[in-house]
Amino acid sequence: MQLHVVARGKIARSPEAELVDRYAKRIAWPLKLTELPETGGKVADPPSPFRTVLLDERGRDLSSEKLAEILGRWRDDGVREARFVLGAADGHSDGERAEADLLLAFGSATWPHLLARAMLLEQLFRATSILAGHPYHRAG
Repeated sequence: MQLHVVARGKIARSPEAELVDRYAKRIAWPLKLTELPETGGKVADPPSPFRTVLLDERGRDLSSEKLAEILGRWRDDGVREARFVLGAADGHSDGERAEADLLLAFGSATWPHLLARAMLLEQLFRATSILAGHPYHRAG
């Protein structure tokens, strides 16, 4: 299953970009990173079946193990792409939220957009490591 991260805005050269790149290189699953302008722009629908995850302050605050469980189930069910979408500064519309398969939050704090992108890549690396039985994640 491909993991596809879609983010509004350019990350450019920054410490956050270095973190994103570091984790992107470590993820063993197929990974695609797409940047869209702050407004407009769209990514084509992926091949079915796919799932859409919106990073959203109203989303579920999942443990790393629970996120891994969801990704593993989607993979095992034949989902071809899990698309993770970081919205613009104003977040996602009610319609986008209603259509999403999962709303995901990183706690109740508000995070800078670029840092949230790096945090997402780390969590995707952690989740895929959990599923592979890799010692990166040490629960407990």
